[in-house]
Amino acid sequence: MPLSEYEQRVLEQMERALTSDDPRLANALQSSGRRPVVRYVVAAIGLAGGLLLLVLGAAQSHVVLGVIGFAVMFAAVAWAFAFAPRSKAKGPQGAVRADGSVGARPASKPAKGRSGFMSRLEARWDRRREQGL
Repeated sequence: MPLSEYEQRVLEQMERALTSDDPRLANALQSSGRRPVVRYVVAAIGLAGGLLLLVLGAAQSHVVLGVIGFAVMFAAVAWAFAFAPRSKAKGPQGAVRADGSVGARPASKPAKGRSGFMSRLEARWDRRREQGL
């Protein structure tokens, strides 16, 4: 059943509000987040092969064979998860203004003497207070 015009407008407003409030979350929700199944199958085969080498190396007291097996297992898992291709972000980037236009995020001033998580939270709090949210 299709949405009514009112429901579509409300949904678009919610989407703009989410994008302006937390652009990274909005981009993460818009992306499919699925990695190719083939990548996982190849990684599972590499993991099984590395495990086989590791067990054979341990059973025959060949340390080098065990180390190679462990390296193959580690490489297979790293390839499956860490080196997966990243999709390009879709949709608007930056903050969405009240009129619906998209603009760059305003530069925030980091707190003096602080860096990292707390300064980002403080900068975000300041931006929200300036916007009147």
